[in-house]
Amino acid sequence: MCSCQVVTYLAMVGHDATLSCKVNSRSDPVQEFLEWSRSDLEPKFVHVRRSGKDHLVDQNPSYKGRTSVSTENLMQGDFALQLSNVKPSDEGTYRCFIPKLEINSEVKLVVGKMTDNLTFFPVWGTVQSLPFKLEPDQGKNRVVLHCSSSGWHPEPEVLWLDGEGNLLSAGPTETVRGPDDLYTVSSRVTVEKRHSNSFTCRVQQNNINQTTETEIHIQGRNDLKLSSSTETKRSRRNEIEEERQREKLMREIEEPKKTNDVSK
Repeated sequence: MCSCQVVTYLAMVGHDATLSCKVNSRSDPVQEFLEWSRSDLEPKFVHVRRSGKDHLVDQNPSYKGRTSVSTENLMQGDFALQLSNVKPSDEGTYRCFIPKLEINSEVKLVVGKMTDNLTFFPVWGTVQSLPFKLEPDQGKNRVVLHCSSSGWHPEPEVLWLDGEGNLLSAGPTETVRGPDDLYTVSSRVTVEKRHSNSFTCRVQQNNINQTTETEIHIQGRNDLKLSSSTETKRSRRNEIEEERQREKLMREIEEPKKTNDVSK
């Protein structure tokens, strides 16, 4: 009989995963018929062994070249499925079936992915639509902050915090699931501009225990100065793009001020 328990395994996108199925048996495990499958797929077969050899004729195409069963593990009584280069679509319930030993057990694979791709946009006044536009009235003393992050799995949540770590009330999070099964989320919040304000956008996925966040500082009553930091390593490409966005924003803010000065 199978000594394995129904357990949940966590694997990150692009990494390898091993789904265990341990058996107590005196027979030759290498020669046993073994079938790993997923009932939600068609064809359902993930990896099959017959008479000591892999039999992958009916294998689901999405697993081609990514599955194996180690002979070394078999000799130790573990009919483990080894899965390489994990994809979001690999998430699901897997069945380990060994008919001669009356083994029919299930394990669950949860696939996760986090990202350091997080973008922060500050905008004066109100927002009509994306891309953001500046409202003519600069006197409302409010800032609309927009935060977006892509490349997540499963779907994460977005939280806004003030400088003291208190949660802010924000609008509903917009979520888009891409063809690669990875999620892009975006959220915005309107805050009052006060002296030396700081705000944090936090994107987190509790199931895989991953979090990334960035902070923005709004200094003074007439100046908007951005300094963002994140706890995850960010690419130089993202930093250059954000610097361009900040420079463009500052030009848009300064132009109305110059126009008002000339009119006076």
